[in-house]
Amino acid sequence: MPDLGLDFGSTGSIRPKISVDKGVTDPDVMYASVQEGEYFLPAIPYAKVPRQFQRQIVQDPTGEAPGTIVVRLQERHLYLVQEGGDALRYGVGIGRAGFEWNGRANIQYKKQWPVWTPPSEMIARQPELEKWRNGRPGGPDNPLGARALYIYQNDQDTGYRIHGSPEWQSIGQSMSSGCVRMINQDVIDLYNRVPGKATVVVA
Repeated sequence: MPDLGLDFGSTGSIRPKISVDKGVTDPDVMYASVQEGEYFLPAIPYAKVPRQFQRQIVQDPTGEAPGTIVVRLQERHLYLVQEGGDALRYGVGIGRAGFEWNGRANIQYKKQWPVWTPPSEMIARQPELEKWRNGRPGGPDNPLGARALYIYQNDQDTGYRIHGSPEWQSIGQSMSSGCVRMINQDVIDLYNRVPGKATVVVA
């Protein structure tokens, strides 16, 4: 593992800046290729992803309870709050102007390699999507990517998702139809960590 400038020395009563997790401190591990059954995800050329949008551990800036997902739209960051004052931070892409959503909700359920079904309003705007009206099968080129977390509010589907995307270059931008996009390797990591019925705060 390369030298990351982390200080492992004792800090006495002073809390260390961050905890250490090889899955969130070594980009060669974080963004390696993934093979899951018939599905293959190529490695992400992480040198082309701005450092602030790469997965990392930070001190929690949200004040929310551990296990909470917090999406800060202006920052283009998603935080998963941890025990002990840390948070895992991931870069995200967000909805373009007029398609943003915010509020407090929960993850009703999660899916691996989800089917993507474009809503009727999207098909009206983009008629070429008519062929997927009944759903586009999951796979590496699917717009929902490798994983999707479904956001519900008051037991109603908001229509918004936190999901992977084959378009890793879109992370940090506002160009989706309102959903929160992540690098596929990042959304797999998040999926594996998020507790059932997790609270989601989008602001």
